[in-house]
Amino acid sequence: EHHFYLPTNTSHNTMGICRDSRHKRRETGGRRQSIHKKRKFEMGRQPAMTKIGPKKVQVIRGRGGNSKFRAQRLETGNFSWGTEVCTRKVRILDVNYNASNNELVRTKTLVKGAIILIDAHPFKAWYESHYGRSIGLKKGLKSEIPDKKVSDRVTRKISLRQKAPKIDPALDDQFVGGRLYAKITSRPGQSGRCDGYVLEGKELEFYKRQMAKK
Repeated sequence: EHHFYLPTNTSHNTMGICRDSRHKRRETGGRRQSIHKKRKFEMGRQPAMTKIGPKKVQVIRGRGGNSKFRAQRLETGNFSWGTEVCTRKVRILDVNYNASNNELVRTKTLVKGAIILIDAHPFKAWYESHYGRSIGLKKGLKSEIPDKKVSDRVTRKISLRQKAPKIDPALDDQFVGGRLYAKITSRPGQSGRCDGYVLEGKELEFYKRQMAKK
């Protein structure tokens, strides 16, 4: 005598997230006939929804044995200050704007293209040692850089650097608060990293206007 049991969980019948376009309607609105079943290479996965917190990265095996690094939480990243050609590892403090979805700002989700706040101190320390002058000073305060004993060669170097124009006032205002606006250019859910660049110039003005609207 044989007993047959029907499976209670039928989730294996549907593959879940699929990246094909066969199931979509035509541009004119007509239904499209699917000529074959779902394929493994058309498979999609759940979004990473990377949050700010102690680093947690999951390694995922992909097609062809390749690896993806799914960051679930990140708190630091490499950010570049373009005009000064300076890159530093800095802390990620907050998510401020996302052109695609406000919900990703509310939930503080790190995705490519998001505008975030980063810690300005590593950049400030580099600038002051490189140019020998203070930035991000509040009104009425004098330079806080202590006089160090350096060689004549280093003194000449710094005096030459000081002839370069000072930084943009909009950026200097951010240094006062110790936070800088930056844009994420890496894909945290794919590479497991959160890297990007500091916003400045017209791009900074544009995103400030966008944030003011919201």
